[in-house]
Amino acid sequence: MSTVQRSFRIKEPILREIERIREDKAANALANELLEEALKMRRCPGIIFSQGITGRRARIAGTGVEVWEVVYEYRIVGKDVKALRKALPHLTERQLVAALSYYQAYPDEIDELILSNEAVTSKTVEGRFSLSKGKSR
Repeated sequence: MSTVQRSFRIKEPILREIERIREDKAANALANELLEEALKMRRCPGIIFSQGITGRRARIAGTGVEVWEVVYEYRIVGKDVKALRKALPHLTERQLVAALSYYQAYPDEIDELILSNEAVTSKTVEGRFSLSKGKSR
C-alpha cells in the first residue's frame, strides 16, 4: 500500500504512550495501525480491536467474540438475521448489527479471516503441535 508523508503535531502524552507500547515495531507503523483501528471503530460503533494469540482482530465490544465468527455463523444460517439471533443468543441485536455492519464495510478483511480459519483442520493442528515421534513428555 502506498503511503503519503504528512506532518502532524502530536500531544506529548500520546507520543509517550506510542513509545511505551510499540515494543520492536517502528513508531510510524504503530501510529498507522492505531489510526486505522480508530477510523474503523468510528465507522462501526460497537466494534473494538484487541490482541489475541493470532494478532489484533475486530471484536464485538464487551465480548470476546470476533466479527468473523458472527459472519461465519450468519452464512451458516443462510444470512437470516432471525436465525442468527437464535444461533447466538448471548449477543444482543445491537451487537449483531455492529458485526454485520463491520463486515459490510470491510468484507475482504473478514473473508480472509474466515478462509484462514476454515483451512484449520485437525490434521493441520496435529502437524503444528504434535510431539516428535519417539520423544516423551
